[in-house]
Order: sequence, then structure tokens, then C-alpha cells
Amino acid sequence: MKALVKVAKGEGLVELREVPVPFLPDDYVMIEVKVAGVCGTDLHIFHDQFPYYPPVVLGHEFSGEIVEVGSKVKDWHVGERVVAEPHTLACGVCGYCRTGNLYLCPHRRSIGWGIDGAFARFLPMPARLLHRIPEGVSLDEAALTEPMAVAVRAVMMNSKVEPGDVVVVQGAGPIGLLAAMAAKAGGASRVVVFGMGEDAKVRLPVARQVGVDHAVNLNEMPDAVQFVQDLTGGRGADLVVEAAGAAAAVVNSIRMVRRQGRIAAAGLTGKPMTGIPWDEAVFKACEIKFTFSTTYDSWARSLSLMDSRTIDVRPLITRRVPLADWRATFEMLDNREGIKCLLIP
Repeated sequence: MKALVKVAKGEGLVELREVPVPFLPDDYVMIEVKVAGVCGTDLHIFHDQFPYYPPVVLGHEFSGEIVEVGSKVKDWHVGERVVAEPHTLACGVCGYCRTGNLYLCPHRRSIGWGIDGAFARFLPMPARLLHRIPEGVSLDEAALTEPMAVAVRAVMMNSKVEPGDVVVVQGAGPIGLLAAMAAKAGGASRVVVFGMGEDAKVRLPVARQVGVDHAVNLNEMPDAVQFVQDLTGGRGADLVVEAAGAAAAVVNSIRMVRRQGRIAAAGLTGKPMTGIPWDEAVFKACEIKFTFSTTYDSWARSLSLMDSRTIDVRPLITRRVPLADWRATFEMLDNREGIKCLLIP
């Protein structure tokens, strides 16, 4: 079968290769991947900016259909449409695994970077990580479950957006826009998304389309902190979501949030240390919640929100192309000319 493989360490070095159909363990199901989403992590691996173990098939956001069931699998059947959490090789016995925090397992290797992932026709996954796709959710929409679960967990579950909140989201990429949509779904009265000049063509217009109250190009905004102060009568935002991973955004998160407000940290800077105004955060007594990866309940909630159309992810889908068109798709996302692009293995 054809697969998109990061073949070795270094910049680039990604190829479409012929690889064997993978082996199916007894407690796994074989999934025929119907749709696979390109994540920022895939781009970071392409640019050698994220841990990975080559050669490895990329891709961890996907939806598909079960085509084979392992001998020890119960309650899952050929033909069912599914998505799956990516925590494939969590050990199951450490303290984190035994308390349901598989994503923190120190031995974990997930699909798409640690072991072969979803940019291929077939993908074996442990039955314990599966979720059924609701009947009203398309395969294209379901392929966005993983990034949506990140946003839902950050905004709704960890930082607990409340009705009437003023929410500021820094970053207009997929996680930022999904976080903004989750904030709206949670009852926020006003949502601001800050993006850069590169986001003005596609991402900020889509932010307005999905109900964001203020989609702001920072290149045209002399003082983003003052904008938030003016919007809130000098009080500051109830919740700031940092989804940009930029040092300036980290600093501004503390300066934008109100006293006893909440900061949801979801962006990665890619740098070993980021200077922040620590004393200002202490004096504000603000709460900073760091969100990494996903949990079972964030997946279940995301699928339910999509099924009810409380959150409609369809406007975020920019492109749907065959796997062979991966290079142009990567370039599009690198240039911020798309939001969520889907590859069809």
C-alpha cells in the first residue's frame, strides 16, 4: 500500500512509498483510513522540529471503517465507522495509565511520530481506543475529532468557560478556531481571535464565519492588550486561550487576562525557555491551565457536539485531496493559506 513516510532525521525527507500492509494483533482492529487530516505536528516533523522515530508513516488525525477484527476483540464489528485516540503504545501499567491519563505515559509512542500512522490505506488500532462516529457526522467531519478534542478539553473541561465570559484566543490556526467555537458553545458572550497578517486571507474570515465576534489582524492592531482592555471596560478577559505558541502571545496572555482570570495554555513555542511576566501573573492571582493532548471524555464530548451541530467544523475544511497531493497541501498550510486540509489515502 502507498504511505507517506518520514524516512530519516532532517529537514524534509518525506516520501510517498510502497509499504507492507501492517500486522493485526489479537486485541486490535484493522481500519481502512477514509480521511486523514494534516496537523501542525506533521508539518513540524517535516521540518525536523518535533520528536519522531523514522522511518515512520505520518498522520494521527483520521476517520475510517473497520475491515477486520482481532480474535480477542469484542463489541466491534466490520463495517463500523470509527475514530481512535492516538495513545497507541501507552504501557497500561504506570501510574498515569492506571489513572486514565494515557497521554502522559512516559513509555507512550503514538501513531504518526512514534509508530506508523494514518497517512496510509490501512491502520491497526487497539480496540480500547476506538470511538464510534455518530450517524449524523460525516467522515470528513470526524477526521477533525482529535484537534477538536484538544480544544474542547482546553476550553470546556480544563479552563471551564462559563456563560457570559469574554474569551480571547491567540492564534487563528485549527486549534485556535476550534477553541473559539468551543468557547461560543460554552456560552461565552464575546470571543476575540487574534491572528497575524498571514491569517487575513483565509483564517480570519473563517473565524468571522463561525461566529467569532472580533477576528483581529495583529499587524493592523497597534496594541492588542489595550484592545482587550477597551473591550472589557478595563477589566480584562475572563479566559485567554494561548494557541499561537509565540513568545509575545505568552506574555500578552498574562497582560490580557483579568484578576483571578483563567489562561488555557495549548500552544507549543518550540523553544527551551520563554520569558514571561511572572510577578504580574502572581499579582493577578490568575489560573494557568496547561493542556496537552486528549482524554477519552474529550473525544466523546467532541463527537457529541459535532453530532448535535452545536459545533460545525465544516467551514474549517479548506482542501480535500488524494494522498499523492501531500506536498502542495503541506506548502499551503505552511503559508497559512488553509485551515484543515484532508488527505484521502
